Formats: sequence, C-alpha cells, structure tokens
Amino acid sequence: MTRYFTEDHEWIEVDGTSATVGITDYAQSQLGDIVFVETPAEGATLTKGGDAAVVESVKAASDVYAPVSGTVTEGNAALEGDPALVNTAPEGDGWFFKLTIADASELDGLMDEAKYKEFVDGL
Repeated sequence: MTRYFTEDHEWIEVDGTSATVGITDYAQSQLGDIVFVETPAEGATLTKGGDAAVVESVKAASDVYAPVSGTVTEGNAALEGDPALVNTAPEGDGWFFKLTIADASELDGLMDEAKYKEFVDGL
C-alpha cells in the first residue's frame, strides 16, 4: 500500500483501486481536541478537492477534502462514539472514510511522505 499526502493535510492510503482517507498528525495537532466528526455517507460521490467530511474541535470546525475523486464505500463509524480517535491515532484507527478511486491519475499531484514532511517543516 502506498500513502500520499495533500497540502490540506489529508492522507490517502492506496491499495489497488481502494483507498482509506484521514487527516495527518500535523492537522490534528493544529485542531486540538476533536469533539465531533461527520463522515460522508456510503455511496456518496466525491470530487477531488471537494468537501468530503467535517471535523470539529474545541478550537474550530474544519472541512476535510477528498484527495481524489471516487465513491465512498465506508465511513468510520467508530468516530461517532469516539471522535478523539482522530487525536490519538490520526494516521491509523482515526481514519475518516474509504473509497473506490475513480481516476488513479489524480494521485500524481500528491506528495509522498518525505515531500510532505518537507512541506510541513516549511510552515
């Protein structure tokens, strides 16, 4: 599986045409304590760069954008009862949704882990 990152601090882990999406550790640290997460509905069609989910913290509410276009296959139901999973495991159990990728070429503009680390270090 290959993991990519966006400039909006989402990560996407790709396995064939399936992918899992969440926010990075950097993003959750900027948000603070997460109190609510709204994931997209199963079957929803997402467009690259479009709104996909909502995350609210004690500091702010923020949109989570789709790193690629595709159809949602699953939202992380665990986040309903325990939104703090995004704080404790942002790049693991705190994932937001899974989708089937519509156009794999959209991955080309995303960063690998080394480039993302360099990007965050420059902020």
